[in-house]
Amino acid sequence: MAEWSRGAHATTCQVSQGLRLWSPQSARRPIYVSSVAESNPVETTLLGAVGEVALLQAVADPVRWAVLDTLAQDSRCVCDLQERVPIAGNLLSYHLKVLREAGLVTASRRGRWIDYALADDAVERLRAALPGARVAVG
Repeated sequence: MAEWSRGAHATTCQVSQGLRLWSPQSARRPIYVSSVAESNPVETTLLGAVGEVALLQAVADPVRWAVLDTLAQDSRCVCDLQERVPIAGNLLSYHLKVLREAGLVTASRRGRWIDYALADDAVERLRAALPGARVAVG
């Protein structure tokens, strides 16, 4: 059971390792101060790279990369993917949705099962999304 003690200005829970709750002193200072300098967002629309960035963001997740790696070998049903990518079913479903929306994976229904496959143009689209891909090799 958690031990609660009343301090002079805040209530502290021993279980939460001394996490200080609201106090008049904490109300006057910012709750979070970043030690990282703020970055300026890059205008990708000016560079014409919005689609490429979205595509690369879709594959940047390690789980989605593992799904793509598995599907590069052969098409699989969801039950096979769950065996090879050991995450909860709802998370696998979410990652497959992201890959489908990015156009990297296709889905086809087979009775009660859904088979997933790497899209025919997935490798070419990923290669084209890399920086420098539009530069002509002479």
